[in-house]
Amino acid sequence: MRPDLPHIHEIWVYLAGSPLFALLLTLGAYAFGLFCYERSRRNPLANPVLLALLVVALGLTLADMPYARYFEGAQFVHFLLGTATVSLAIPIYKGWSSLRGRFGVLLLALAAGGVCSIAVAVGVLSLLHADAALVRAMFAKSVTAPIAMGIAERIGASPTLTAVFAVTTGILGAVLGRYVLNACRVTAWWQRGFALGVAAHGIGTSRAFSVHPAAGTYASLGMGLHGILGATLIPVVLRWVSG
Repeated sequence: MRPDLPHIHEIWVYLAGSPLFALLLTLGAYAFGLFCYERSRRNPLANPVLLALLVVALGLTLADMPYARYFEGAQFVHFLLGTATVSLAIPIYKGWSSLRGRFGVLLLALAAGGVCSIAVAVGVLSLLHADAALVRAMFAKSVTAPIAMGIAERIGASPTLTAVFAVTTGILGAVLGRYVLNACRVTAWWQRGFALGVAAHGIGTSRAFSVHPAAGTYASLGMGLHGILGATLIPVVLRWVSG
């Protein structure tokens, strides 16, 4: 045995630490959620992110682990979140030819969806006289979580609170989007996908990819365009409204 290498029991002490527990809990919870999702024949009510969220919350409660310690181990997954979001540009590139002739309609839908997402959330909280920090977080939560957290820092909102609202929005959109689109009689995959990408961000895009490749491509486009426009315009509009 080389003298510069640690003994096996020292390695185990490191691996048994809480950061590793947090990472294993996160990955294991999502694996469990994905298993249930596939066994349910991809029923939107069995969304893997929703199930993983419940498992992680239960695990942290039983282990009596504060969020700050949990994040020490799970921050690697958080780091990959931005990378995964950027990688969604690949299916957009592959399906670029199918986008011709639809940009006008898509931009109109994007504008309507983005404005309604902010107006409804901010309007309801304003009527309820919610705290200003909560209202500001609602401005940013309309786009996908990695971008929303960056916007939150620019407008003086809490990035953590904004991420919670963004993820909650994505989960609700992924779970209920199918039923809402069916009720509105939206049948074309590119329309359903774009709506999910704009309204439900990354989680909705993941759901779109699981049901049809065209829906996933347009969901990626909707989420990406919404994120770009949101990061550019939300701080400007909020500064204009406040000033």
